[in-house]
Amino acid sequence: MTAKEQLKTLAQRAVEIIPEGEFLAKLENSTKTNKPLKIKLGCDPSRPDLHIGHAVVLHKLREFQDLGHEAILVVGDFTAMIGDPSGKNTTRPQLTFEQTRENGRTYLEQAAKIIDPAKTRIVYNSEWLGKMSFSDVIRLASTYTVARMLERDDFAKRYSSEQPISVHEFLYPLAQAMDSVALESDIELGGTDQKFNLLVGRDVQREYGLSPQVIMTMPLLEGIDGERKMSKSYDNYVGLTDSAVEMFGRLMSIPDSLILKYYELAAFADEALLAEVKSMLENPAVNPMELKKRMAVRVISLYHPEADAIAAREEFERVFSNRQEPEDMPSAKYPAGTKLWIVDILRENGLVATGGEARRLISQGAVALDGEKVIDDKFEMIIQNRVVIKVGKRRFLEILPA
Repeated sequence: MTAKEQLKTLAQRAVEIIPEGEFLAKLENSTKTNKPLKIKLGCDPSRPDLHIGHAVVLHKLREFQDLGHEAILVVGDFTAMIGDPSGKNTTRPQLTFEQTRENGRTYLEQAAKIIDPAKTRIVYNSEWLGKMSFSDVIRLASTYTVARMLERDDFAKRYSSEQPISVHEFLYPLAQAMDSVALESDIELGGTDQKFNLLVGRDVQREYGLSPQVIMTMPLLEGIDGERKMSKSYDNYVGLTDSAVEMFGRLMSIPDSLILKYYELAAFADEALLAEVKSMLENPAVNPMELKKRMAVRVISLYHPEADAIAAREEFERVFSNRQEPEDMPSAKYPAGTKLWIVDILRENGLVATGGEARRLISQGAVALDGEKVIDDKFEMIIQNRVVIKVGKRRFLEILPA
């Protein structure tokens, strides 16, 4: 492709390219010299799992790879020990070096569902940040003012509301910028919530005598709750390593207002299909549920065989539309006559993470035995016959007498 053709392709779905003129110039120089651009994407290993919200920017990185550019995945093992508060109103907990390395260990394996691992350079920013002396850090800190730091929205809000901001938090965007210096990156990708940090990278590169990187921000995908951005912390995510059945069930939970956006950012539908979906959503004769099912199959087929996606749809329709039990559900055996507390059963078999979660779900009417809701969190059941426990919409457990 020519530089202009690459620009047109790469600009699709991006929120901002800053500045676009420099981006075109870099593409033109790359085409002229036959030298690929260095495309940087940072990963925060504060959590070990990737979800389809991460996939938005990973697919953009794959587009750069397919055009012959160099993809660099930066695992922020060192910066995670600082804790980036982006989008948060409090300091994010700091992690140990061992925790960040463990969380980052499976990143490439998961990202390989989207990007080409053979064409991906993986680096850990401890490789250069861990070697900086205190004088190096002072020099880095001198490139930015406190006033500029307080332009960042989350810092400004916390400062105005008199919430504490630790000095080390100011070092996070500077450390991320140092990644761009060390790698001499040409382009840095990130979500819209990372815009400030990416711009700091441009400024600091310039201070270190480098050509500043162009930044490309990608939209954030709301989670299945339809309210906040997708996050493991909010339990509103669809994980890249989830089973096809689990992905389908979670995708069917999104509100109708997000169907079109999920077609665009999760299923990567082209303009023609987006126009068709938009038209169908505006037609009162069309059931949004059907559109949601089609979307779910498209999304799952990106990460699983299409046959698994279709089977997940059939399983969903059998269980939820026809009110039948799933064909394949986990089971647990207990000696006949045993008396068990419902909270213990849910916790021991992984249906909930904690007893508190179990009690909360019971109070919400989300726990049922053979279709009958459990209304008392002190309920004890005596193991006699086969019983099916249902938690929420998608979690089932078969209890059998031993």
